[in-house]
Amino acid sequence: MHEPVSGSGSGSGDVQPPVGIDELLERVRAGYERIEPQQAYEAAEAGDALLVDIRYAALRERDGLIPGALVVERNELEWRLDPQGSHRAAEATSHSLRVVVICNEGYASSLAAQSLHQLGLHRATDLVGGFQAWKASGLPVV
Repeated sequence: MHEPVSGSGSGSGDVQPPVGIDELLERVRAGYERIEPQQAYEAAEAGDALLVDIRYAALRERDGLIPGALVVERNELEWRLDPQGSHRAAEATSHSLRVVVICNEGYASSLAAQSLHQLGLHRATDLVGGFQAWKASGLPVV
């Protein structure tokens, strides 16, 4: 008879216990410094950050766009921002690029930023509160 794998015993350590999304977000966000809307705006204006809007089309159409932000659907993000990738965007020039990922409210963007870190984009971050915080801060929207 086999014992169930719990992930918390001594064993081989290969199996991890399930993690809820709130805990996962906390762990992910502990790995980098998130950025506030005004800071993101100033960094983009200074040419020190590439703003990347990963919201889906219906939200962009409903709420507008951040001027100068690169629009990349979430399911294409890694392919478009990998500086070594064959499908990279022209803006994806190096692994030292400071990328600020923007989703609608600042949740999906955290997971996306972590994914970019795994590709070697160690300056990737996300916008606290997402597009809605940007808009509420009175920053430019078209």
